[in-house]
Amino acid sequence: MIGSLRGLLLDRALRPDHGAELLVEVGGVGYRVLVPSGVVAGAGELGGQVFLHVHTHVREDALVLYGFQSREERDCFELLLAAHGVGPGLAVALLSALSPSSLRRAVQEEDLDALMAVPGIGRKTAARLVIDLASKLDALPAAPGAWPGGVGGAAGAPGSVPHEASAADRSALRDEVKSALVSLGYSAEEVRLVLARLPGEGSAEDLLRDALRQLAGRP
Repeated sequence: MIGSLRGLLLDRALRPDHGAELLVEVGGVGYRVLVPSGVVAGAGELGGQVFLHVHTHVREDALVLYGFQSREERDCFELLLAAHGVGPGLAVALLSALSPSSLRRAVQEEDLDALMAVPGIGRKTAARLVIDLASKLDALPAAPGAWPGGVGGAAGAPGSVPHEASAADRSALRDEVKSALVSLGYSAEEVRLVLARLPGEGSAEDLLRDALRQLAGRP
């Protein structure tokens, strides 16, 4: 069972199921890894090093790798798989729209609207998720850092921005998001418009999630 990958980022692309796919070369072998869309921003530039926590999903007809920026996100994905009616595709869609902390908050506050904003989740499924995940997410330990040992090291890792980021930090985050959107095929004008509508604070992953929701026309 593959638990992590460290290698060269060769390619990335959005998928129609609201997730994304990275191609990571390790030891001359290219691994296709399905990831939540927010992971794309923290993966860095093509040709650079990337580190992913991996869940290996085995089916009768396929072996699929799912990659995550932190152990917390992978643990959250695996908890979602244990919930009634949630398969890997829906779990990725949830984590593309909501970070683990946002998902925990939605479950704790029984915010069905937040869960129903995820494609494929109706009111009944959202209510069932609240019931299934209430105690499990409370017990999930939060990971203080993302991308351990990956690009930039622990101190400068995407997703671990200080609470009060400087103007330079905010500019660097937006550059990461811009680069990720361009590499995913969005035009310069689309990128310019969506960047202007993003909030002033947040991690690269959260800003990318917000940008992709807007570009997809989702609330």
